[in-house]
Amino acid sequence: MPQDDSLKIQISVLPNAPGVYQFYNKDDKILYVGKAKNLKRRVSSYFTKNHENGKTRILVKQICSIKHIVVSTETDALLLENNLIKKYQPKYNVLLKDDKSYPWICIKKERFPRIFPTRKYIKDGSEYFGPFTNMHTVRVLLDLIKGIYPLRTCTYDLSEKKIADGKYKVCLEYHLGNCKGPCEGLQTEEDYQQQVNDIRDIIKGNFKSSLHYFKKQMIALADKRLYEEAQQIKEKIEVLENYQVKSTIVNPKINNVDVFTIISDEDFAYVNFLQISHGAIIRSHTLEMKKKLDETDDELLQMAIIEIRQRFNSHSKVLYLPFEVAVDPELKISVPKTGDKKRILELSERNAKFFRQDRFKQIKIIDPDRHTNRIMAQMKKDLRLSEEPRHIECFDNSNIQGSNPVAACVVFINGKPAKKEYRKFNIKTVVGPDDFASMEEVVYRRYKRLLNEEANLPQLIVIDGGKGQLSSAVKSLDNLGLRGKIAIVGIAKRLEEIYFPEDPIPLYLDKKSESLKIIQQLRNEAHRFGITFHRQLRSKAAINSSLEAIEGIGEKTAQDLLKQFKSVKRIKEATLDDLVKTVGMSKAQKIYKTFH
Repeated sequence: MPQDDSLKIQISVLPNAPGVYQFYNKDDKILYVGKAKNLKRRVSSYFTKNHENGKTRILVKQICSIKHIVVSTETDALLLENNLIKKYQPKYNVLLKDDKSYPWICIKKERFPRIFPTRKYIKDGSEYFGPFTNMHTVRVLLDLIKGIYPLRTCTYDLSEKKIADGKYKVCLEYHLGNCKGPCEGLQTEEDYQQQVNDIRDIIKGNFKSSLHYFKKQMIALADKRLYEEAQQIKEKIEVLENYQVKSTIVNPKINNVDVFTIISDEDFAYVNFLQISHGAIIRSHTLEMKKKLDETDDELLQMAIIEIRQRFNSHSKVLYLPFEVAVDPELKISVPKTGDKKRILELSERNAKFFRQDRFKQIKIIDPDRHTNRIMAQMKKDLRLSEEPRHIECFDNSNIQGSNPVAACVVFINGKPAKKEYRKFNIKTVVGPDDFASMEEVVYRRYKRLLNEEANLPQLIVIDGGKGQLSSAVKSLDNLGLRGKIAIVGIAKRLEEIYFPEDPIPLYLDKKSESLKIIQQLRNEAHRFGITFHRQLRSKAAINSSLEAIEGIGEKTAQDLLKQFKSVKRIKEATLDDLVKTVGMSKAQKIYKTFH
């Protein structure tokens, strides 16, 4: 049976129910796992649509068999999809970059519990807090706890019988004041357990209980005139309050909330997660997701929420998100628009952007080709080009009140200035300040020459100006038979609109878009190069005119003088003999007499 017929039969028997589907190739290797509200409709869409994304087209060609699992709800489908992706890591699924063991803080299940960091989660009844995104956070938190609460670090079995039998003796930690000696019965189990309860609250971000306990202790010691001991308690309160201030961000009433934001580009998405407890951030983590097909931000955020909440064992029932997505119906979604909640969302987005920038900086150093490829792919998408603009040329006119009209052409190769390829033009056929005609002349001259020399043509031309300048440049491409062979756009200065030929509606790129930044850099570089050339011409013209104002001195003599003396200042300072050597006695006397 042909492959197409076999797939049609497999699709025809799929149920109209929520579930997870799996695509396999001819070697029975899993290619892709997906979820759907309606399995039949979703899977059918792969074989009936014309997919714009090249990778999706390649995926569809490789599918030889389809398997599915029906579940009760869309939420169950989300969870199952996530688990299957992690288990099989299919070639065409989003890659979640983060397989590492995270640190936890363990409160050991034992009499007089020890509290310590670990990367092993053992189901022995002990309490585990985390996972934390890095060991540094764990160490800071444990250093804070140890500085406030004296806890045992020994591994003794402190059963009532062994302590009563005098099995153990206090160690150096007791004499240093870091432990109260429960091994010899010098600290009650009730007192020790109160410390553990307070530590549990601190790890969760709630400092209220600890601060209340210490303030009560400090007042009691002060009343007994034990001022030295009261001062020690006061120092502990200050440590706790300072740590709390660093952690608190906006509103202590915001408690037990998970915050998620997403930013994405052509190849990657970055999802930031903040966990808020009692107004404090107790966890921050950014997940990098490698796109494989044309996944939307909604799909990626949905997947990331499930992955991150599973990974960090989050039980928060409230989520702050930038937009609505389908999640477990038991969870409450809030899309903040103003106030403290909105500021928390913005903070999360900033974290995602900083992470993305750091990744780009690292890639730029480690793998500059990947950085360039990403920008070129992004420009191709943003500007709706048929190919990546590896070679871009930008034109700008420069004239002041019609004097010395010139134009500049700058060249960028792979997003970087190629200064050896820059060209400057004196306007030859246009009289007066006519930007449109000047642009038409320069574009024609540039590409007429490239065609004659059989040189490489650019993939993109950028014109500094709006519709008028763009139309003039397009005329020249028409005359040369290059229309449709080279993409051309205009950029207007006022609102940074991008114009396309014969399209009255401009394109507005995001102000932070890398594509817009490359175009702005091109425009600014063309403007700088053109202005520099224009100034040189004006300066040369001004110098020549000051010499030509002398009776009997023409343009040829002025040029000879400048060639010899380099500047008007040196001509003024020259002796009569020096001048005679260059222009002869008659002209030398006139020049010398003028300046002296």
